[in-house]
Amino acid sequence: MVPRELIGTAQVPGGEPLRLFRRGGDFMIVLDRNELMNSRMSGSEEALATMSCARLKARKAPHLLVGGYGMGFTLRAALKVLAADARVTVAELVPEIIAWARGPMAELTAGCLDDLRVDMVERDVAEVIAAGRGQYDAILLDVDNGPDGLVRAANDRLYSARGLAHARDALAPGGVLAVWSAAPDAAFGRRLAQAGFAVDEVTVRARSNGKGALHTIWFAVER
Repeated sequence: MVPRELIGTAQVPGGEPLRLFRRGGDFMIVLDRNELMNSRMSGSEEALATMSCARLKARKAPHLLVGGYGMGFTLRAALKVLAADARVTVAELVPEIIAWARGPMAELTAGCLDDLRVDMVERDVAEVIAAGRGQYDAILLDVDNGPDGLVRAANDRLYSARGLAHARDALAPGGVLAVWSAAPDAAFGRRLAQAGFAVDEVTVRARSNGKGALHTIWFAVER
């Protein structure tokens, strides 16, 4: 078996260090003993983008907010289906994530960070959302393994009643809040409904070939 090689570490503000490993041509981002991302499993993160964009229908010049970058699966999938007039703001708190994307994972990144439609901001996505007022046609969140602050405790505010109210205010009329999770969470679905959203909970496979673990995506639109 090809050994796993540690090629980078990154300190998450208010959280534990992330570690980037490489095994052959595959990459893994790990938090403690939790594998957060693996370059072989991109299907559900891509679905987060494509299914959100499909819900935007024929909107002209849509503006999407993606938090955070991860391995870029969601961003690249969004860019493939969005027209030239679209805008995508990516909020990534950890600068090393972007350094890895431009460095050891440059082939995987495939130039998506240099797309003219993309605006990369090094900032907590919760702050970006709170500063928005009717600004985004879709907000796509994949900053934890689900609607809780696994990577950093401060991320809990994204999924709280107040955080969901901020997301609702940051969306344009009819805009979509999409939240990725490694597992179902009935309490979060109820919280979305209590925050004034109509909720569609979708189960998708982890791998792009339709195999692998089952992941959950909530698509929420203000009622």
